[in-house]
Amino acid sequence: MITVNNKVYESYDSKRNLAEWLREELYLTGTKIGCGIGVCGSCTILVEGEAKRSCLLKLENVEGKSITTIEGLSAADGTLHPLQQAFVDAGAIQCGFCTPGMVLSALALLLKNHHPTRREIRQALQGNICRCTGYQQIVDAVERAAKIMYPRTITNDTK
Repeated sequence: MITVNNKVYESYDSKRNLAEWLREELYLTGTKIGCGIGVCGSCTILVEGEAKRSCLLKLENVEGKSITTIEGLSAADGTLHPLQQAFVDAGAIQCGFCTPGMVLSALALLLKNHHPTRREIRQALQGNICRCTGYQQIVDAVERAAKIMYPRTITNDTK
């Protein structure tokens, strides 16, 4: 049993490549296959909230686990997740090939660290290659999303 975007799948070849299965059997084509050797980050998905390279995994590696692909982020009505919207707003999507992997790597970071520094954002994204944006807009987008997703509360402690 594998859960993908909150839907349970029970029948599959456990030796099959995860990235190919997501694309070819589930038609979740947001998971891109770039290099096929885990270097470019285009195939990044979340497994139990952790960023993983799906091109390096077999289905048996994710048995009993919950997977989130880029298609699992937006709301049922099509409203983008705040992180996706931040990528759009910051101009961080250019050609779009790397974007799903970037977004999911960034989400894995934000789930653990609600207010990362720009350096921490860059470190979290270092395994994702982008040929179009120069990365600045991507870092800006993650920073923007963090502020929206996890607003800091200001307390007046005037005792």
